[in-house]
Order: sequence, then structure tokens, then C-alpha cells
Amino acid sequence: MGRLELSERKKKILAAVVELYVATGEPVGSKALCDNLDFAVSSATVRNEMSDLAEMGLLDQPHTSAGRVPTQMGYRVYIDSLMKKKPVTREEKRYLDSQLLSSAYDPEKLLDGVSRVMAAATRFAAVSTTPSGRGANIRAIQFVQTSRRTAMVILMTSAGTMKTRVFHCDFDLSQEILRVFFRVFNEKLAGMPVSEVTPAFIQNMAASMGEMAILMSSAFMAVLDVARDSMQAEICMEGQTNLLFYPELSLTARRMMDFLAHADELNRLLEQRSKNVKVLIGDETGRPELKDSSVVISRYTVGGKDAGALAIIGPMRMNYAKVIAHMEYLSDAVGKMLTELMDYDF
Repeated sequence: MGRLELSERKKKILAAVVELYVATGEPVGSKALCDNLDFAVSSATVRNEMSDLAEMGLLDQPHTSAGRVPTQMGYRVYIDSLMKKKPVTREEKRYLDSQLLSSAYDPEKLLDGVSRVMAAATRFAAVSTTPSGRGANIRAIQFVQTSRRTAMVILMTSAGTMKTRVFHCDFDLSQEILRVFFRVFNEKLAGMPVSEVTPAFIQNMAASMGEMAILMSSAFMAVLDVARDSMQAEICMEGQTNLLFYPELSLTARRMMDFLAHADELNRLLEQRSKNVKVLIGDETGRPELKDSSVVISRYTVGGKDAGALAIIGPMRMNYAKVIAHMEYLSDAVGKMLTELMDYDF
């Protein structure tokens, strides 16, 4: 799309149409528009300007209505150059913080909580992905006794993931034995990439331990399992049924729900990197199931490295300024909380 040259008046009229349509859900007529503009202009002039904007592909006229609605291109121009930022208020920050703090100690619970908060605040579908350990290193491996013959292994990575697995031994455990496990595994694994903890690596490590490997066999398997778990980014989703309540999504809602159920495809969509919050409108998503929708994606960082995503999926008719501000705030808060968790020494 070439750069559109819009007069100041056209810019104000386009912005007003988008904001009125988002607020009311009704096609915007010239009279309603005149009442909401911050400058004096006749209905005839507004009609002419709206007609020009329609010819430029920025507005559309539903066949049953005299009013206009924004097109996909109209929303894009509005978001890129006309939308005014809407900072999160102190009260909203207080509410969002209170919702997150109860689960700040556990990465998966935290991201589950973020999805719930976003879905409740927007009335759209909300998605968050847990950090993937695919490119991360092992920070530490901890062992905690859970009963006479069982213990839990905890594997922490530089991506902020923390995975656990309980394993059983054929002998009574003690703190002394677990200290040996701790020393052996941290000497061998701390600092190495999670992706290198393969069955072959574990077999070689066991072979180098001699007879002691027999005592540690269940611990070896548990460590292999938690390393494999750490490699997977999990998806936390809330509010899919919210999408059923928007008339403009009635034709695509079921296909959208099917798409949201496919974790791999959804993950690929959310992996799009951007310094700022990224908004994909309709066809920009590259998914026919989302042609009537918008996806707002905000990546979060852990320890300064890109780690995961928060996203909102809803109709094109959404309050972008508010949604983007909330996403920026939440992704920043999640990144800080996960970084603090990562820095915590167990």
C-alpha cells in the first residue's frame, strides 16, 4: 500500500469514524459524526469527505445502512498514525498488579492468571505462552525429598522456566544422598544448553558414574523428562467463548475456535517479533480463519531475552489504544516477575 496523503480534516474524520464505530458497533452517519467532531463543519462536507475516504479504501458502506464503517486499511491507518495513546490509569495498574501478585511465584500460574485478567478486561480471547527453554541454558537443578522414597527434581533455566518431576527410588532417601545428587547433576549440567540433555547424553553421563549410576537411575530419567518439558512453550488461553458474542464474527467464530485449539499453529502466529506491541488486522494474520479479526501481540522478555508472548484475539472493532496500553503494561510486569523468579536462589 502506497503512503496515503490525508488532509488534517480527513484524518480527524477517519479517526472519529473508527472511535465511534468501536464504541457503538453501529455504522457511523454524517450527523452522528458532526456531533462528535471538535471543529465546526456541515453535514454535506462530512458526507463528501466520507465519500472520498471510501474511494481511498479506508471506509466501507454496509449495504443495509447509510452509515460507514472502517475497512481493514482504515483501521491500519488509524493505528499507525492517528490513534492517541491511552496510558493505563493508576487504578487500573493497582487492579492488574493485585490480580498477578497471587501467582507471581510460579511461571505457569502467573501466565494462566495473565490470560484470565486480559480476557476479563477486554471481553475477547486472551492467550499467553510460557517461556520456551529451547535456546536456554540450565541454571540449576534442585532436589527436594517428598516422602521416604520419593523426591522432586526442579530444573530452572535461563529463560525463567521451572519444571518439576517426582521420582521414586528403591531405597530410603536422606538429605545426604540428595546433596550428592545435587552436586553430581549441577557439576555436569549447570550452564549447558537444555537442548543438549538428550537420552544419549544421559546414557553417557550414567556410564561415567560406574556403580553409582544404579542408585541414580530414576533421578537420571526424571532429569531427562524435566529437560524435555522445559523445551516446550505451553499456551494458556482464556475467553474463547467471548468471541461468540460479536455479531461480526458470527460467520467465522467456529473456524476461529478450531484454529485456537491448534497450539502449534497459534504458537507460530505469536512468534512474530517486534519491539513494540504488534497489531495484525484481518488478512495480515495470514490465516483465513482470522480474516474478520484482529490479533494484538506483545512479547515479554526474561533477563533481557525474548521469552514469550501475550496476545488478544477479537473483532477488528476493538479499542486499540486501551488494549495496546494494557498489553504493554502486562508484558512488562510479567517479564519483571519472571526475571525476579529466575534470579531467586533456591
